[in-house]
This record gives sequence, C-alpha cells and structure tokens, in this order.
Amino acid sequence: MEEEKDWHARWIWAEKQDTSRKKDFQLVYFRREFHLADTAGCQLVVDVSADSRYRLFLNGESVAVGPCRGDGKTHYYEIVDLSDRLQEGGNILAAKVLHYEDDRLAPSAIMSAATGVFLLQGAVVYEDGRVIEDLSSNEHWKCMYDCSLTLLQETQTCVGGLESVDGLAVPHGWETIHFNSRHWQSAVIISETYHPIGGALTPWQLKARPIPAMYERQRSFVSLIRHKGVISKADIAHLLNGTRGLHVPAGTRLTLELDAGELTTGYLRFVMEGGKGSEISFLCSESYETEDGRKGVRDDPEGKVLRGNREAYLVSGNNEFGSESYETFLFRTFRFIQLDIFVANEPLMLHCADYRETGYPLEVKAAFACSDETLSPLWDNSLRTLQRCMHETYIDCPYYEQLQYSMDTRLQILFTYNVSGDDRLARKAIHDFHSSLLPGGMLQSRYPCNQPQVIPGFALHWIMMVYDHFHYWGDETLVRRYRPTIDAVLDWFGRRIGTDGLLKAAPKSYWSYVDWVDEWETSQSRGVPCPGRRGPLTVYNLMYADALHKAAYLHERTGRKDCASEYKDQASNIITAVKEQCWSSELQLFQDGPGLEQYSQHAQLWAILAGAVHGDEARRISIELMNNQLLLQVSYSMMFFLFRAMSSAGTYEMTFEKWDLWRDQVNLHMTTWLEDLVSERSDCHAWGAVPLYEFPCEILGVKSGGIGFSRLVIEPKLGSLTWAEGAVVTPHGVVSVSWHKDGENGKFHIDVKGLHGIPTEIRLPDGTVHEYEGRNEAEIESFVHIEI
Repeated sequence: MEEEKDWHARWIWAEKQDTSRKKDFQLVYFRREFHLADTAGCQLVVDVSADSRYRLFLNGESVAVGPCRGDGKTHYYEIVDLSDRLQEGGNILAAKVLHYEDDRLAPSAIMSAATGVFLLQGAVVYEDGRVIEDLSSNEHWKCMYDCSLTLLQETQTCVGGLESVDGLAVPHGWETIHFNSRHWQSAVIISETYHPIGGALTPWQLKARPIPAMYERQRSFVSLIRHKGVISKADIAHLLNGTRGLHVPAGTRLTLELDAGELTTGYLRFVMEGGKGSEISFLCSESYETEDGRKGVRDDPEGKVLRGNREAYLVSGNNEFGSESYETFLFRTFRFIQLDIFVANEPLMLHCADYRETGYPLEVKAAFACSDETLSPLWDNSLRTLQRCMHETYIDCPYYEQLQYSMDTRLQILFTYNVSGDDRLARKAIHDFHSSLLPGGMLQSRYPCNQPQVIPGFALHWIMMVYDHFHYWGDETLVRRYRPTIDAVLDWFGRRIGTDGLLKAAPKSYWSYVDWVDEWETSQSRGVPCPGRRGPLTVYNLMYADALHKAAYLHERTGRKDCASEYKDQASNIITAVKEQCWSSELQLFQDGPGLEQYSQHAQLWAILAGAVHGDEARRISIELMNNQLLLQVSYSMMFFLFRAMSSAGTYEMTFEKWDLWRDQVNLHMTTWLEDLVSERSDCHAWGAVPLYEFPCEILGVKSGGIGFSRLVIEPKLGSLTWAEGAVVTPHGVVSVSWHKDGENGKFHIDVKGLHGIPTEIRLPDGTVHEYEGRNEAEIESFVHIEI
C-alpha cells in the first residue's frame, strides 16, 4: 500500500567539509535539544528513517535502530513512542547515521545513489493535541561529520564492513544533554519527502515498518577458554561475572578468548577507563579450527585457533562524561571472540566486555519432548538456529552474508508458523521477493541485495511460499496481491520450454543451483546437477510442475478457473515429458537429465512431490530413496523435501535414522546447524532447523486438513519412540498433543487439547480414524482421549 502520511519533515544531511575524504561511506552525528518545564501530559511519537543505517538516542539512551531493511522501491521508517522517556528540563534527541556509498561494503544495506540522509518527524504535544515543540528534521538540527571510523573491506564475509575506530577522534558524550555542540554546524536540507507537483519520486519511497523492532538484551560471556598475559584467570572471571573490572598495567599485552556459550548475534561492547593510546582489537568466530580449516569439536581449542575479521578500537582515555564506551555500530555474529589488548603508557581499567544480543522478537509458543533424549537438543538447536537467522529479514547465515534467499526463507517461514504463529516477517519476505521482479519475469534469488543474483529454481520456491501462506492462513487477499508476479515467473519458465517439451537450460548468467552435493562440485559449477553439461534438469522440470500445481490451486481458489486449468495442463505436459525422456526403464528411477546415467535422491523425491508418481509406485521410489546408496544424497538444504516426499508416499517411519546427521553435530558441541557437509563453511544456516517442522507436524502429527486450518488432522508418526508430547501453533491457537505406548501390552494412548472448535480427524497407528466435528463457539476448548 502506498504511503498516505502527511510529511512535513525534511531529509537532512551535513555539508561536505573535506572533499578529499574517502567516499566508501559517511558517518554523521545529529542533535536536537529541547526544554520541557513539565512533562505531565506530554507525548512524543516520532517517525524516523535514514539512508543507510541509524541508531536514535533520547537523553543518552538508545531508543531505536533502523531503518527496517527495504530496497530502492520501499524505504521503511520506524514509529517510536518516546513519551515515557521525557524528562523535565533539558532533553536531547540524537542520531548516529551511517551512509554506504560503496555497495561492496554491504550488499544487503539500504542505500540510494543520492547522498546520505536522515529524517525524523515528531513533536512534543499535550494530550489535547497542542504542540509544545516541533522536533522534525530541518536546518534547526545540529550535525557533525565523524572522522574516527574507518570501514575496511571484509575477507570471506560481507555484512557491512570492518570497524577501525580512533577513540581520540570520537566526540564522547555527543548524545547527552551536557555535551557542548556550539561548534557543530546546522544541518542542510537535502530533499522534501515528496514532490506534490508532477508526481516526481524522491529516492526514498516511505512506508511504515511492517514488523516489530528487533529486541536488544544485555548479555555476558560465560567462560574464558584461553588467555595470555600477566592477568590471572580469577581476575578475568570477575570481569565476566561483573563483580569488578580488570586492571591492565601500562606497557602490557593481554589476549582473552571468550565463549558466549552458544552462537549468537549482538553488538559487542567494551567499557573502559584511562589507558590513553591503548588498543583493543577483536575478532568474532563461530568455531575453533585447525590451521588447515578443520573444525571438529567447536569449543575444543587444543591445536586450534580462532579465525575471523579483525577490528580495533583505539582508547582515548577521555573520561569527561564518565567511563569511555565503545559498541560496534552493526551487530556481529559469534560463538567466540578473541580480544587482544595492548596497553600503552597509562594503565587501563576494563570495566566490562559484553554484548547486546539482538534479533527478531520471536515468541516461541510451541514445545516438544519425547522418549528419545537425544532428540531434545535437536529441538533446542533448531530454535536457536532459526532465531539467529531472523532479523529485519530472514537471513541465510548471520556470520557470512546476512542475505535473504528465497529457498532458505520458505523453510524458515514454515518453521516460524509452527513455533510462533507469527507471519509478519513472512509477509515482508513475500513482498521483498515480489519487489525483486526483473523485466523478463524472473525473481532475484536473494533480496534485498545490491548485487543481483538469479537462481531460477528459487523463484519457484517463492510461488510455493505464497501457497504455504494461503494453506496456513487462508488469506485470499494476499494471494490476489501476488497473482501477477506468480504469472510472470511461470511465464518466464513457460517461454523456455523446448521442442522436446522440457525446460531448456537456464541462461549462462544464471546459477541453476539445487543442492550442495560432492559430485556436483566443479570449478565451473557448484551445486548444479550434471555439472558442465548444458541441457534440461529433471529436478527443475519437476519443481516447475509442482509450482504449476500450486499456482493452479491459488488461482482456482481466488476465482480464476481458466488460468488454473491452463496451469494444470502445463504441469501435466511437463510431467509427461519427464516420464518419456528422463525415466530409466532398466533402473526404474528418474535420471538427473534426459539420457544421462546419473541418479540422485533429488530427482526421485521431486517426482513424488510433483505428482509424477502415485500410490504403490511412489512408495517403491520412496523406499529406494532411503535404501539405494548409489543415489546422490541430499544435504541439509534439501532434507526437508526428502521428509515431505517420504511422508507423502506413506513411508515416513523410515526417516528416523536420518536424525543421526543432527545428532552428530550435537556431539561436536554445535549450538546451531551447519550449512552443508561439503564445505562446512557456516555453522548457522536455518534450512537445517528441520526438527521445527518434523517434530510438531509428523511426530506429534498436527497438520492442517484444509485451507487456514479449517480442518485439523492429527496423525502421529511413532518410529521407535514410546512417548511424545508438545504444543503446536495453529492460526486458531495452540494445540497440545500427548501420546504414549504402554510397555507391557503395547496399547496406544493419545490426548489432544485445544481443538478450538475446529473439525478434527485423528488418524491412529492401527489405521483407525476418529472424527470430531466442531463445537459451538462458546466451547472453544476441547479435550480428546483415545486408547487403542
């Protein structure tokens, strides 16, 4: 929806003072002082944004971070209520704004081709609406260029640049009312928020933030792994538990390796006193590793080192406003940090070395427990992995990229539905990828991103993402909003069907990635079936057919039956072509490409999901999936789809052995899940959080039996378990399930609570089905107990 707010604030920035300065970025401080004789009945709500990133303070306290990550077509602003933070006497609104001018520093950052800008609209008003003071951004704000920060290019990662900060050049206390800013310059008006005549658009098309603010929570490191220097472990322990600071004598060096206890995301913070000219350098790392890059047990330092990007802060020793504090402007990802302290001619008192944890405020309402205690950490690690990959967008990995990829995001969204019933970030993601549409009809595979990339199959996952939302929530309005984009994507694929009836190979500039598989890794091709061979991919054809089926359903449910019929016919034609040209009558399996003697789990499972095989044939192929070791194996990224194929074919019980892949990671003391087994690059990749779907939907058995959970199906999969219990989130509320098998007589018992009046079908292990029709609205709670 277009923005309807009446804006009178102006976009402001600082005049250029040094034309010879580097143009990679600009950092500017802003201040606006105001006085209140009395705060009784006063209200202050501000709308605030910037290009590219800001942190807003009121009276020295951080009150907002943003803007929410958008793109060149949608620029978000935050609405922040500051009423309860006003104080009698002097008040100060202050903002620190970083503008990127080199997109290599931050591929996912919001930036325009224009200069940096800051915007704030708001006024202190009485309850009756009378304005006490208008604080909206204009020339009355004061500002100053920062000359303390140097942003360096990262190696291996690309999350916003490495910070090197000269504390001697920082205007310490700049965000407080007591700071003297008389030498600061007046801000310069860069632009109005809109041009009322002629419809000309500014570079910043404003829209209110659609998701909640990220949480921030002060955290401490839990342990010291190693240290070098004259300081004792006992003294360092006092620093970590906050009982007293760490006195580091002049002329000494100290190295600390600290463990947060789990992989996390947060703003690193150091508070110090004295020590002028000392340097604190630090690096963030996911794991200890050997010199040749092998990780093994993540928290075992023996014969290993911590690797990461090194950053630094030069201590000013300026204590005019109390202790000196440094906090990273962008959040960092780490399980461990290495802290190197060189103290110059004055002793340094390090009062604290901690961090402000941050992420999307996911409210976890689901729960799971079972008779196999080795599955419990799988649930916990999966929740943590999902949370670390949820910020202002879903992200693939918080350490290396912080980019939103559509395949990863589709799975993260499904996991989020199950554990929280929150679709706000999902709706934003759906809109983000819709906004990435290229003129030819293809979606970008990662977005928002300043460096475009296309993986054709990922555009199909976006269509499935819209289908998943409709299946869970039943929101026809959302489907209608994105039907044109669905059609554009399917038209792109449709135009690439060759005379053989199959999709032709994608353009060479696109990456036909499917999964991380050893046999698909070459210098010219990574993650692509049939590496080095140009021709149709069986997997892409089957994924296209599945997307056509789902698009047909969406169109049919929203009144476009002719279009639905066309998509069904197209899906049928594609499946027929795959069966004719990609089927081995000898092996009774699907090839990875027509006439190619290469076979993978991927082609077989997508044949099941696309409806190319049914009934007994689907069941036979699903058994091959698990037993035929000659098939190229799926990695974590495709494991979710393997589970779905097995469930669809009625052989889900065979998948329980697969949990060893996750158990093995727990044995390595991992607290989040690997990206893949091929490179083991990232220790946190949310497509591995599969237990958040499998445990609630398969082991507890809670699934939607109709659009928007208009009907509930409960069909537990027992495997080798003797009992399981937990809670699953539906749009109607939480459904609790508890089942167990008696050890002596083998009787099966199941208790279900919280049906919320939804018609429910309970399918039991012996094949019997019990149906419960919805209660009246007054009886929203219902309880079922069955014994067989």
